[in-house]
Amino acid sequence: MEPAIKTDAPSTPVKRPADAVAYGENNQSNGDLSDPHLYFNRELSWLEFNRRVLEEAQDSRHPLLERLKFLAIFGSNLDEFFMTRVSGLKEQLSAGVVRTPPDGMTPAEQLTAIRKKLKPMLKEVRHLLRDDLLPALAAVGVKIHNFDELNSKQRLKANRFFMDEVFPVLTPLAFDPGRPFPHISNLSLNLAVRVYSPEKGEHFARLKVPNSLPRFVPVPHAGQKLAYKRFHFVWLEQLIIANLHHLFPGLEILEAYPFKVTRNADIEIQEDEASDLLKTIEAGLRRRRFGSVVRLTIDDAMPEHIRDLLSRNLRLDPKDVFAVDGTLNLSDLMGLYAIDRYDLKDSAYVPVVPQVLRTLPAPGAIFSAIRQHDIMLHHPYDSFLPVVDFLRTAARDPKVLAIKQTLYRVGRDSPIVKALMEARENDKEVAVLVELKARFDEESNIGWARALERVGVHVVYGLLGLKTHSKVTMVVRKERDGLRRYLHLGTGNYNAVTAQIYTDIGLLTCDEVLADDVSHLFNRLTGYSNLSDYKELLVAPVNLRENFTALIEREIEKHSAKNPGNLILKMNALVDDKMIRALYRASQAGVRIDLIVRGICCLRPGVPGISENIRVVSIVGRYLEHTRIFYFRNGGDEEIYMGSADLMPRNLNGRVETVFPVKDPALRKMVLEEILQTALADNVQSRLLRPNGSYERLKPGKKETPVNSQIELMRRAKFH
Repeated sequence: MEPAIKTDAPSTPVKRPADAVAYGENNQSNGDLSDPHLYFNRELSWLEFNRRVLEEAQDSRHPLLERLKFLAIFGSNLDEFFMTRVSGLKEQLSAGVVRTPPDGMTPAEQLTAIRKKLKPMLKEVRHLLRDDLLPALAAVGVKIHNFDELNSKQRLKANRFFMDEVFPVLTPLAFDPGRPFPHISNLSLNLAVRVYSPEKGEHFARLKVPNSLPRFVPVPHAGQKLAYKRFHFVWLEQLIIANLHHLFPGLEILEAYPFKVTRNADIEIQEDEASDLLKTIEAGLRRRRFGSVVRLTIDDAMPEHIRDLLSRNLRLDPKDVFAVDGTLNLSDLMGLYAIDRYDLKDSAYVPVVPQVLRTLPAPGAIFSAIRQHDIMLHHPYDSFLPVVDFLRTAARDPKVLAIKQTLYRVGRDSPIVKALMEARENDKEVAVLVELKARFDEESNIGWARALERVGVHVVYGLLGLKTHSKVTMVVRKERDGLRRYLHLGTGNYNAVTAQIYTDIGLLTCDEVLADDVSHLFNRLTGYSNLSDYKELLVAPVNLRENFTALIEREIEKHSAKNPGNLILKMNALVDDKMIRALYRASQAGVRIDLIVRGICCLRPGVPGISENIRVVSIVGRYLEHTRIFYFRNGGDEEIYMGSADLMPRNLNGRVETVFPVKDPALRKMVLEEILQTALADNVQSRLLRPNGSYERLKPGKKETPVNSQIELMRRAKFH
């Protein structure tokens, strides 16, 4: 193992940011850890996270198509934010909800603040795409034309494509006294068209731009041969607008403008009233298409009379109309990322299979390797293939009697699910918990649940009122000395695709104590066990909150000047106010706390007397930081836990989560030195959370070595 990057983070005191003093003067909390001034608003913190994604698109150090990808992710994130979070605030507002989050903002105040924060960001997006990314791409042979820029040859090819591939799919829907305003489906791109006939006057029609067609229509290009491939396109909606006369023959086309609708897509399931959860969720998916409208995005050139017509018929507050100068569906930009221009992307990285698994002598040898010692896989630096092979080997090994697994998001064409089906076909006992309520994966999970049931797998859908978010697999194998249980415990989903772009950790072990706990967990998930006394697993909503709080309190008790306490917590989000107060108490006691929080963070660091010993950083880079790791110095007897849970109320109260200890001293050392300390040493992709809620990008000093933690971990993976 290579020496890890050394950082002074665990041993040096936190430097108080300049704005910490200003905060202390203007917002005295008087020691009350429930003071709303000590908490950032959840929704505004999320917008700050998406701003960091936008900053990656703005960063000229990234290849052009990577920057475009980040912009597409920004747009996709924003769509989901409106579909779930903004829609929830609107429901609270209409229901007259007066209860406020820890920061004290009412639903109306949050909606106003969201609009205020978002509109300048959308202007940045417009400038970035129109004045930076698209011209830069055009300069290297990837050009998206406006239709009126096309030459005669390009126009001929584009119009032919319209007649052959687009025209037959289009369905204009009229709006007049005899025909009601048409339904506008969620996230669809549409055209608002106004036409005129001498006999009947003006009319309005809605035309959906089919999402089954490419948003970027290829057109021919001319010029000298270059060293790279050139790709020229025209916007699909502009091609349709240019050919509207084919759809409205005999009528004059007065005007046409694109628009997009975002609807409430948060499904509410009354499980206690559902006799069949699968059918109930299927019905919920159908309702999602007709959820109330929460946002209307329009071309900023759209005239007032069409804006009013759309707002009125969609029953939308004018404040929820967002005018955009540029593309309305940023997520579609991901389509350009697929083009064959690898010179405009990050250099390829091939995940590594750790040495211990690289040369297994026989198919069943993976079990022998696990018996020798625990094996840790850090994706995407380490390949996900060993996890797939673990399941495939179990499916084919005659000594394996049973497999039990939880599935939350597995994706399409899942090798994991196929291995489970093969195991059942080989007469293994297979029990799988498929979480049907995994948001936006419900339809996929319904399909997998039915496929598994068809081959005889025991499929359960989870516990009443709870989502099962645990990442757990157990393989029961008959060996010479009796039955042995092999486990895979992870921080991320069993998804072979996202395992290439999300950072996650999986542990392969046959530890008997953990195996007992996992057996009890599955009995709880599939039967009626109410065991609450797990030996080593921390399980939500059973004992995770209580035990995690106790671990923080223990750090306070063991802290002293000679033996200082230290917590390093890495997660996706920190929202739970009780957990935040526990961290504030630890900070007040002098415990040094390093928080690596990728997304939402409602804790305010750097407040004198409250959180001056807390440092919060966020890393946004090539890979989506997804690992949850919890380090406790414990007076020098260090402990590390990992698992599926973030410190959010939904994870601690409303989901089945598992957090497990890292018991092998060598693996604990690797997690601390190679993963946590490397993350804390990052001065390239890391941002520091300021007391005012903004994030400051870290930069190496004149005498400091630049450290990009993700690049460093890619480099180190080959030594495992």
